[in-house]
Amino acid sequence: MKNTYVVATVKEWNIVNFHEFTKNVPGNWLLVTDKQQLTLDFLKKTNPRYIFFPHWNWIVPKDILNEFECVCFHMTDVPYGRGGSPLQNLISRGHKSTKLTALKMEEELDTGPVYVKVDLDLRGSAQVIFERASVQLFDLIKQIIYKQPLPVKQEGEVVEFQRRKPEQSVINPDLSIEGVYDHIRMLDAMTYPKAFLNIGDLRIEFENANLVDDEVIATVKISKK
Repeated sequence: MKNTYVVATVKEWNIVNFHEFTKNVPGNWLLVTDKQQLTLDFLKKTNPRYIFFPHWNWIVPKDILNEFECVCFHMTDVPYGRGGSPLQNLISRGHKSTKLTALKMEEELDTGPVYVKVDLDLRGSAQVIFERASVQLFDLIKQIIYKQPLPVKQEGEVVEFQRRKPEQSVINPDLSIEGVYDHIRMLDAMTYPKAFLNIGDLRIEFENANLVDDEVIATVKISKK
């Protein structure tokens, strides 16, 4: 009998990769993109071996975590970087690379034991990095379904990240040129608030940044606040 697997995600790049990935791996694969779909009743009927959560926007209910093996993916070398906005927090701290970690979900966020970690390059815009990570996390899913590794307790110093707020997207005038470039690119992804400056009644938003000869060249959008 084939195992059933559920992938719950809301990001377009993960949905595209899900459909490509499931063409070539065994099992019955179900995609969930809406919070209302992910019910205990639905999961009991489908009885998945694993539920994978690549970029899910909601807290998973405790009864689901207790009933099924739930796996999420975090863009830090946990326990360093537990918490929200990992990509932006990493880049703002000067990191050039990180780990993409698959961990078993617990009621407390990002505290669960680790199945596997892989290196993740932090070059490029947030969109480029998310798409790069998406390809790698489906490779991690493949490893997990084939090898079924036992997750290992996290070790090391705990460093927690705070989820960023939209107003933190404003560009700090005290940043270096490289700092401005990093600030623009770390926010440059679909559905994310773009880096901006306010001048009077105008809001100036920035994307598609490049660092060239100590200058930042970017696409600018100007609108009324």
